[in-house]
Amino acid sequence: MSNIYMPYLATIEDMFEEAPGVKTLNLVFKDPKVRESFEFKTGQFGLYSVFGYGESTFCIASPETRKGYIQCTFRRVGRVTTALSELSVGDTIGFRGPYGNWFPVEEWKGKNILFIAGGIGLPPVRSVIWTCLDRREDYGDVTMVYGARTVDDLVYKEELRHWEDRDDLTLIKTVDPGGEKEGWDGEVGFVPTVLEEAGPGAENTVCVICGPPVMIKFSLSVLERLGFRDDDVYTTLENKMKCGVGKCGRCNVGDVYICKEGPVYTAAQIKKMYNDF
Repeated sequence: MSNIYMPYLATIEDMFEEAPGVKTLNLVFKDPKVRESFEFKTGQFGLYSVFGYGESTFCIASPETRKGYIQCTFRRVGRVTTALSELSVGDTIGFRGPYGNWFPVEEWKGKNILFIAGGIGLPPVRSVIWTCLDRREDYGDVTMVYGARTVDDLVYKEELRHWEDRDDLTLIKTVDPGGEKEGWDGEVGFVPTVLEEAGPGAENTVCVICGPPVMIKFSLSVLERLGFRDDDVYTTLENKMKCGVGKCGRCNVGDVYICKEGPVYTAAQIKKMYNDF
């Protein structure tokens, strides 16, 4: 697309209620040529617009291995996300993208993968999870540690059940103390605590982590104790961005524009940008 400010038009083909205030939109581009030719890499993001309200930045939550549609998952928190959440199947929205760098999944072939996510931090990780699962033979052991404040706050509940039933990965799900309810069959505890108890091995393993800053902070300490190198731990800073093309300055950290050089970084790279990550 020659004009970076001109969005593609997309139809909401389906929508799913993931958790209180959290929805997933299944989007199909209106232009058949765009629908057939559109490609992206897992970890890239886009700007989703409701005409008359503005646009918001989210990762593409679907995997690069699935063609013909894209998905986004968002929490209703402001003007644009409220407008998005009030749309219906068949409505039209705008999409600009894909922008940014991506998770180097090709470089991870032959390695074990550890996914760590908290709450609404699972959508940016979901694209990587499904990309790796769709190419399952390329990777070693796959382990997921996912938690939320309460059982109701867990997103992608149907997919969590599917992942639990698979015999080629290990899913450890948890909720914060007090967040469990009758019938809960997962762990009860904060993600960093559950991660340390699980004790995944660091040898030949890369980690993808996303979630609340406090969860990431304490999980990184656990990963360090488990022997993970900062260069083998990846995350995304897509929540820092606004315009997506380095014009508004919202994502500027020192001489770095997250939207232009990111949003995917290793823990080692982030520690050079922030005094305390």
